[in-house]
Amino acid sequence: MFLFGKSGYNQKTFKPKKNLPDSSQHLKEYAEATLGSGNLSQAVKLPPGEDICEWVAVNTVDFYNQINMLYGTILDYCTEESCPMMTAGPNYEYHWSDGTAKPIKCSAPKYIDLLMTWVQDQLEDEKIFPDTIGEPFPKNFMTICKNILKKLFRVYAHIYHCHFPIIIQLAEEPHLNTSLKHFVYFCNEFNLVEQKQFAPLSDLIEKLINKDNPK
Repeated sequence: MFLFGKSGYNQKTFKPKKNLPDSSQHLKEYAEATLGSGNLSQAVKLPPGEDICEWVAVNTVDFYNQINMLYGTILDYCTEESCPMMTAGPNYEYHWSDGTAKPIKCSAPKYIDLLMTWVQDQLEDEKIFPDTIGEPFPKNFMTICKNILKKLFRVYAHIYHCHFPIIIQLAEEPHLNTSLKHFVYFCNEFNLVEQKQFAPLSDLIEKLINKDNPK
């Protein structure tokens, strides 16, 4: 489902994601089952005989919902006053652009609200994410998903750098770490996000991955 819909995060409204078509539902169930095994590096792999676009679509929706939920837990602490810029530590500042206009400098809550609305609009566009079984994905589908996932990562980066003490207080650290690790494994498996985009969390990502692959 979608969380915190187009009316804005401040209203804390919830908007369910439209149901996936039957052809994708079994992939969602497969993903949930393999994630339950605890082996994230295997869980992200394309199931045998399945279409890569369907698999990327199902997981892109899932990551959108995960990140929405995680950000929702620290919503009251990410304000215009506490986060006047969308940053990920002292070395990274993000300016919002949907690709059609000049990037604008804005607060973190404004940036994330614009981002989530932009992503939701694409997820609900049946020409991009078809609802009908057998309807083809657009030729630039993977490029669209790469752009979505690149921008969604910035929410993880902001949460870790600017709100991690709150995450610990709320006992959300294990959930956040698992979600990030799943995201990175998936993006790396299909080359969806360039490694340089992960730079704000590179040390943490290395530690999380190394835990799964001890030398």
